[in-house]
Amino acid sequence: MNIVRIRCIEGPNIFTYRPILLARVDLGAYTGKESIDIPGFRDRLLHHFPGLWQHHCAKGRPGGFIERLEDGTYFGHICEHVAIELGHLAGIPANYGKTVFAGRPGLYDIAIECASFPAQRRALEGAVQVVAALAEDRHPGDLDALVRDIAKLYEDDRLGPSTQAIVDACRRRNIPVRRLQGSFLELGYGVHRKRIEATLTDRTSCVAADIASDKALTKRLLEEAGLAVPPGGVAADEDEAVRLWQDIGRPAVVKPLDARQGQGVSLRLESEAEVRAAFREARRYARDVIVEAYVPGENVRVLVVDGRAVAASVREPAYVEGDGVHTVRELVDLVNRDPRRGEGHEKPLTKIAIDEIARQVLERQGLTPASVPEAGQRVALRESANLSTGGEAHDVTDVIDPSYLRIAERAAEAVGLDVCGVDLVVPALRSPADAGGYAVIEVNACPGIRMHEHPSSGSPRQAAEAIVESLFPAGSDGRIPIVSITGTNGKTTTARLVAHGFALAGKTVGLTTTGGVYIGGECVCRGDTTGPRSARLVLSHPRVEVAVLETARGGIVRGGLAYDAADVGVITNLSLDHVGQDGLESIDDIAFVKALVGECVRDDGAVVLNADDPRVLALASRFRAPLVLVSLAPDHAAVARHVQAGGAAVVVSDGVLYEWRNGAVRPIIPVAQIPICLGGIARFHVENAALAAAAMRAAGLPLATVAQALSTFAPEQNTGRLEMYVLPNGARVLLDYGHNPAGFREVGRLLQALPCRRRIGVVGVPGDRADHVVREAGQSLAPWFDEFIVKEDADLRGRRPGEIAQILSSAIARTCPSKKVDVVLDEREAMMAALGRLGPEDMACVFYERLAPLREALEALGARPWHKVAAEREGARLATL
Repeated sequence: MNIVRIRCIEGPNIFTYRPILLARVDLGAYTGKESIDIPGFRDRLLHHFPGLWQHHCAKGRPGGFIERLEDGTYFGHICEHVAIELGHLAGIPANYGKTVFAGRPGLYDIAIECASFPAQRRALEGAVQVVAALAEDRHPGDLDALVRDIAKLYEDDRLGPSTQAIVDACRRRNIPVRRLQGSFLELGYGVHRKRIEATLTDRTSCVAADIASDKALTKRLLEEAGLAVPPGGVAADEDEAVRLWQDIGRPAVVKPLDARQGQGVSLRLESEAEVRAAFREARRYARDVIVEAYVPGENVRVLVVDGRAVAASVREPAYVEGDGVHTVRELVDLVNRDPRRGEGHEKPLTKIAIDEIARQVLERQGLTPASVPEAGQRVALRESANLSTGGEAHDVTDVIDPSYLRIAERAAEAVGLDVCGVDLVVPALRSPADAGGYAVIEVNACPGIRMHEHPSSGSPRQAAEAIVESLFPAGSDGRIPIVSITGTNGKTTTARLVAHGFALAGKTVGLTTTGGVYIGGECVCRGDTTGPRSARLVLSHPRVEVAVLETARGGIVRGGLAYDAADVGVITNLSLDHVGQDGLESIDDIAFVKALVGECVRDDGAVVLNADDPRVLALASRFRAPLVLVSLAPDHAAVARHVQAGGAAVVVSDGVLYEWRNGAVRPIIPVAQIPICLGGIARFHVENAALAAAAMRAAGLPLATVAQALSTFAPEQNTGRLEMYVLPNGARVLLDYGHNPAGFREVGRLLQALPCRRRIGVVGVPGDRADHVVREAGQSLAPWFDEFIVKEDADLRGRRPGEIAQILSSAIARTCPSKKVDVVLDEREAMMAALGRLGPEDMACVFYERLAPLREALEALGARPWHKVAAEREGARLATL
């Protein structure tokens, strides 16, 4: 067995609405074998993993997976459950898993709910190795070491307490959160997007952060602002440090100029030797070192957010309490077993380390790490009260005199930070600052907030809530309207119409289509951009006010959705296409995939369904959000029932689009006034216009704007869809992106309505379609053209040259044996061959793969866009009148 590929899907997907790890596994020699085929395998597996007894599997109860083992189950499914169990043993809270056939015997896709991709990837890798070993009756290796490895990866990958608190605060307010890497987060969408790293926000001034990192400059600015700071200076060498200590004339503090988290800080230094040793320790972290007077009193950290003090804590240096039995080192080990303590910032408290500074502090108490303190003796390990060096914090927000909170606010203002931690030493918490004796020690950018969220005593403070409120004030959820459009055909046109409507409403629209990504009408990325990566580009763009996302099957299957919930989901239609790809074997499979767009709509949003497509209408029960039904049949029974029950709909009656909403019927626009509908003969564009109208209304646009959008969206704006050219001899050429049976039928019906002597079809089908889909495409094409030239895409998608052309041409010939069918594999050459046959009243229709080369060839021949020719003719007619 081996893992072919493995990746993480972050958003809602075809397995679950949560992130998943998705791996393709080749069972190799275990293809076709089941758990019951290997004697003793079940017992060996359960001996090493007794926790599997608690796995429900599809049975929905503990022991369900064991029943599957005893009945016989494939080894991909077993690997899934062992990976989940390894995760449980490592403390990973992930329970969901699913294993599905991946297209050929022995190949399976394993999906596991993903809380930590690095850790769970290791768990699955380990599971495959362990299952293979147990199947071969070999020792599975050191499972305890494997679990420790997974647990370490999980801890390393987890967000720290401060960052996690912000994530939790955002989720409570329904603000979208996306982890970029490490502690970098992206919050909100589009114009509301904010980026943070822990508590450093994108509103934090780089200049202010640089000031805060220079402790000497910070002291100077604080002093200029009228705030008390300890006297002292900056030393470049030991001798200068000693001179500064002597000038101070009292116990001193030595610390790095620009270090953080209590690194290299030594307090209460009373001898030259101590100062020199402290200088050397501080020099490990910074080139220059601060020497300043030690200020006795309570060490207080005040969190200031957006100019307001929101929390205050007294910090207590790391210490242990003797018991008369254990050494200092042993006492530290005992304290570090507290589950609240971890490495660095991973947990509410940090483990205590016995380093050089700790040894110095012990030495001043007459102790060493090997000393055994008396019972009840308090042994200090640090003099600086910092959580990062093992200290603790006690909330005093409601105790400290308000004057100190105001001093902290002034300090933040002096430095210019939006979020900062101000370190004060105060003589007494309840005494006002004007009594004197206080000092501002430091101002810290990117302060940790775990001391406020998880104090050792006192009330927890909603520090993260305050930071989130500063970024998203007045209850904002950081969201923009999202309209997501899926289906087999019509997605691009519908998306373009909706985007056009919002642009008319004055919004900057982010649009993804098969033709590219557009921001405010500017193409920023060309290509077929209908997957989650393109959607993320739009959703993270700081100018986008509305997102209109064409959401295709391939992107959903391979990468899920880029958003958690849309405001409007649209399903245009469902027909035969993409069968045989990505494990999809039927239209029902395709419907299951595309239904995800409707499922991931906000409860107060809307799902727009094409009621004329029975397969689409059959999905209605899957959706929580209200439905808007669309039909070109004014007497559609399901629509009538829906409207009578209080639902909304858009229908076409007597050539007019109407909206039914809240019991009232309102006209939107006559179909004849919608240019892309070509007076109504482009039936599929009437459908697209109705779907777009329903989506725009569901997203809040007024009727007048919807009508304006439909009436002003010109055919030439719908690039690559029914793109008509006129040759110098009067013949016409139509370029269209049709590539499946339903699309071919709709274009064929349209061509029959256009006056023309002879119709030549230049036709092809993408190579990744199943053979029966290609044959049905040929049958759909056959009635509509007088002659055919069959071509192939440049991207054969795994097919042999000529293979698709042979299947398609044979299907056309069998359907209409009397019609001429030629094969010219190159798309451009095939079009040129068709053009050579066209007389003045003839038409060629080219179903293209690559639009640009065909346009260039037509322009070289003097062909002109139909809309320009029509405009000139209309101008000449008016001039004659």
